[in-house]
Amino acid sequence: MKLDQLSGNVHLTYCTNIHAGERWDDIRASLDEHVPAIKATVSPHQPMGLGLRLSGEAAAAARQPEALASFRDQLSKLGAYVFTINAFPYGPFHGVRVKEHVYLPDWRERERVAFTANSAAVLAAILPDGIDGSISTVPGAFKPNGRSRESIAAMTTNLTMAVADLVDVERRTGKRIALALEPEPCCFLETTEESIAFFKDELFKPDTIEQLSALTGASRRDAEALLHRHIGICYDVCHGAVEYEDIVGSLDRLIAAGIAIPKIQLSAAMRIPTMRKDLVDPVMKFNDGVYLHQSIVRRDDNLVRHTDLPDAMAAFDEGHADGEWRIHCHVPVFLDNLGEISSTRSDLVATLAALRGKTRSSHLEVETYTWDVLPDKLRTGSKSAAIAREIAFCQQELVG
Repeated sequence: MKLDQLSGNVHLTYCTNIHAGERWDDIRASLDEHVPAIKATVSPHQPMGLGLRLSGEAAAAARQPEALASFRDQLSKLGAYVFTINAFPYGPFHGVRVKEHVYLPDWRERERVAFTANSAAVLAAILPDGIDGSISTVPGAFKPNGRSRESIAAMTTNLTMAVADLVDVERRTGKRIALALEPEPCCFLETTEESIAFFKDELFKPDTIEQLSALTGASRRDAEALLHRHIGICYDVCHGAVEYEDIVGSLDRLIAAGIAIPKIQLSAAMRIPTMRKDLVDPVMKFNDGVYLHQSIVRRDDNLVRHTDLPDAMAAFDEGHADGEWRIHCHVPVFLDNLGEISSTRSDLVATLAALRGKTRSSHLEVETYTWDVLPDKLRTGSKSAAIAREIAFCQQELVG
């Protein structure tokens, strides 16, 4: 079963944040290197959709007219199209310590607004007619930076400015693009409950609607509709699983609350049903020093959150972290067994099964960006082959 046999209103792809590269030229080169082999496997007869990751530097460069013209030509030669952009990491995402810096600049800062506007300009220029676009972004801020009333007000204002830009983009180009906040462990938006509360209490409140009305010239009634049209949640299945959420139930709760789901990221986390001393070394092999590996330990009905894997391991050494562990480390979705460790693939399989009957989001994106730092035994074959295998696995589960 190939991607070109999917329903025409569902777009399944992978996120190119798996490829290193911050400069626009490097990002384009990575597409030429990997996309032909992936497309030949998963979508040989029809154009293949891509989830494009842009850095702040690349977004500013790519929106220039000559760069856009050249990129459109490249996509045509590749037999590909872009329907979603990952504008989450602003700066370097591979080969250096990323961790909590991945959220900066966050939504307290105008630089995040500008980055999102650049990304929207790129997407509007390359988005095929008749297809909506999405841009995933940081969930407000890293939790310690987003707690104050002042921070929440700044994030709300800047997100409203981003929505106003997307309204303008659609008015000028006819391309509808939605911004999608991606909840993540230990962030301002972490759980479905927190996400619904933020949208209800901040984004959908009268003051925010009035602000968008002033920015766009729309009536208050129309401004409220525009908020619902241009901002929502990017639900990452790995993140939801780490939080021990009922994934399908969470998706339906968001929809019932009037919150759009412009994109669902298909991913799996590490899972340890019962942490033991003999698992310490195998688990710590995933401690790559690059990414945050937020860890949540469940004992009975209690959840204890640890910002990073070493923090959780220190608590275990002191006898305070017995129980089931879920670790924010994206692992290949086609693997259920990681050696001594398991994954949350069953949550992903259940989600894909539910999506057969009710779409919930037309943008589905595999996002295993950790390929270069995974233990060697998990990196079998080429990166292109692994990406194709992940897409094929999700596609097969999606169609049943």
